[in-house]
Amino acid sequence: MILKLLQDSNLDHDYDEKARIEAALYSSGRSLSPRELAKAAGITSSRKAILHARLLVQKSKECLDAIEIVEHDDGKFIMQLKPEFYYVATKFATKPLLSKGALKTLSHIAYFQPISSSQLSRKLGARVYHYLKQIEKLGLIHYTRNNRTKLYTTTSNFSDYFGLNNGSREELHKYLAQRLSKDTGAK
Repeated sequence: MILKLLQDSNLDHDYDEKARIEAALYSSGRSLSPRELAKAAGITSSRKAILHARLLVQKSKECLDAIEIVEHDDGKFIMQLKPEFYYVATKFATKPLLSKGALKTLSHIAYFQPISSSQLSRKLGARVYHYLKQIEKLGLIHYTRNNRTKLYTTTSNFSDYFGLNNGSREELHKYLAQRLSKDTGAK
């Protein structure tokens, strides 16, 4: 039904608008709202931007095998690598987004959140403070203050970046446990 609506609306002829949305999704590395997509396309209609993005979702399903464009429940769109191809991509990436230490710190935050910086330091060492600054700059974590203590949790950008739904803590634990057993061969 969506494809029929998209075809009937002649959006396929608005090549430049659709291409600009595709470029924004490709380069952003995060979810984009309909308003951001409209701005990228140089149009004022968020509704039209959504239709363009949905057409791109459909075309990516038909033409691409390792890359997908996903519409989240909150109405945002993201272009991402399908999870089963992360391992291949990391071998060829010129510069990883996160170092192994930062990734280990982030995984601890994701699994044990909310977790204090002092708890992280005891588990991972004093270098963790450097990693926390890096991860926070990327918008993957945030903290709240509890007196003098900072309590860290992951953000919706974290979920977007790793292709997770903004689910419950239990769902995140299940996902991380599955990834750990898959990556290490453990059961």
